[in-house]
Amino acid sequence: MRLARLYRYPVKGLSPEPLAAATLSRDGYFPGDRLYAIENGPSGFDPASPTHQPKIKFLMLMRQARLAALETRYDETTSELSIRRDGEDLLRARLGDIEGRRAIAAFFAAYCGEDTQKPLNVLRAREGFRFVDSKSGFVSLINLASVADLGRVVGRELDPLRFRANLYFDGAAAWDEASWPGRVLRIGPVVLEAIKMIDRCPATGVDPRTGARDLDLVAALRGAFGHIDCGVYARVVEGGRIAAGDPITLGD
Repeated sequence: MRLARLYRYPVKGLSPEPLAAATLSRDGYFPGDRLYAIENGPSGFDPASPTHQPKIKFLMLMRQARLAALETRYDETTSELSIRRDGEDLLRARLGDIEGRRAIAAFFAAYCGEDTQKPLNVLRAREGFRFVDSKSGFVSLINLASVADLGRVVGRELDPLRFRANLYFDGAAAWDEASWPGRVLRIGPVVLEAIKMIDRCPATGVDPRTGARDLDLVAALRGAFGHIDCGVYARVVEGGRIAAGDPITLGD
């Protein structure tokens, strides 16, 4: 097996950002991942004492498919978020300051329109917390062979980014990862413990390139395989630097 691609998602629901390499820390989250979320109406989230919230409380592809039509990039040095569509700059604002977050919230309130519950508010995760979908969502992995097999079921090639994972790997048999929870993976110096499979929602039915809601992959998974899982969550047991092309070994 081999690590094929790495991605982070600095703002929940917005663009994936490809990485050549990443340095993982023991018991930490994937670096630069889900640092911010756009609150879709009052959620009860307390920034001073953050706890995991259901994803429906934030802007997300499951409800706001048009988010996928935007290209966003986050500069961690300046905290600036740039938003583009069809090659046109729409907004540049700093997520690191209040005025910047207000400008970003106003942009998405106008862009998503009636698909939102006003007011919108950009939330920032404090140290040790991230806006992940699951309490187990430290690092997410996707088997590219499983994505290809699901594509066979629906009769078309699927973009793996529909599944918004951090790590994509190849070289394993399709659905082999279903047997991984409770086992460990080594990627270079990094050791991951597989925790649980990832159950999927209608967000996977949104084309990540166009924002069109064109498939029902949840129904396809259930109909073909009797479950709605694709991918696996893992926690970092031993940290280190990993890069695309690194071999992956599976142990007990």
